[in-house]
Amino acid sequence: MDMEYRPLGRSGIRVSVLSFGSWVTFSNQADVKAAADMMAAAREYGVNFFDNAEVYAGGKSEEVMGAALKQLGWRRGSYLLTTKIYWGLHKGVNEQNTLNRKRLMEAIDGCLKRLDMAYVDVVYCHRPDSTTPIEETARAMSDMIVQGKAMYWGVSEWSADEIRAAWSVCDKYGWHKPITEQPQYNLFHRERVEKEYARLYEDIGLGTTIWSPLASGLLTGKYNNGIPQDSRASLKGYEWLKDSLTNQDKLAKVKKLAEVAGDLGCTLAQFSLAWCAKNPNVSTVITGASRVNQVHENMNALEVLPKLTPEVMQRVDEIVGVALDEE
Repeated sequence: MDMEYRPLGRSGIRVSVLSFGSWVTFSNQADVKAAADMMAAAREYGVNFFDNAEVYAGGKSEEVMGAALKQLGWRRGSYLLTTKIYWGLHKGVNEQNTLNRKRLMEAIDGCLKRLDMAYVDVVYCHRPDSTTPIEETARAMSDMIVQGKAMYWGVSEWSADEIRAAWSVCDKYGWHKPITEQPQYNLFHRERVEKEYARLYEDIGLGTTIWSPLASGLLTGKYNNGIPQDSRASLKGYEWLKDSLTNQDKLAKVKKLAEVAGDLGCTLAQFSLAWCAKNPNVSTVITGASRVNQVHENMNALEVLPKLTPEVMQRVDEIVGVALDEE
């Protein structure tokens, strides 16, 4: 099945409905060659959106992706590259957990150096910052675009009120507006995307580049019998995932969802990715992988999309509940 491309919010760029991100895997589980192999496999399916962040693997994820892109030699205009800024790589008082102008301007330069790129296509504020005036943050993000260091900017895990405040201040002063939000969205985490942001899609044309479509692997079924040795939940620094991945109520629902996937002739992972993409307010579903064969499995979710009839979607809602987060 051919890749579908959707507008990223109210911008003129279009993103592949399935995209590829480096969280957890790049540097931690994948070196430059493995990263290049997976990115090449994703691109064969039509993926044009590649997601990263300065904090991933302490900056090393950006280095790996940048080196992989250099190795692949793709024309720069043929793909979209993103990164995110907030947590920082150092513990200075003005260098971590902030969106102040000094931090943002220094951070984008660091990101571009690690990626070995002249610009990124989208730069995100990775989390909101209640200690910095929204005018300061919005002006700095807009200035990055004016300076040619980014083409667009967005936010990640901001509330609807915070997004509207940033958009409004940009509208007031004629600055570049945020075009997209990067929220968590999956069968167990629905409230924000489906309800909280509902007005923003029409009012300001908000796009969404959603992360964790497989609920950190829970929606692959691989945690049904405990935590495998080679899973992300067994990685140092990801112990916080264990409670969610061993939640018996969720695991019982995962088994019922696996039956739905089986009836459609696909894997649970493919079904879960297609379910996210079925939402018209989702611009792109960010997939991840640690091996090329996982990329192939994920991308074949494209073939499941047409099978998600209203009857199937209702069956899913009966299993998981409608727009109820269970975190």
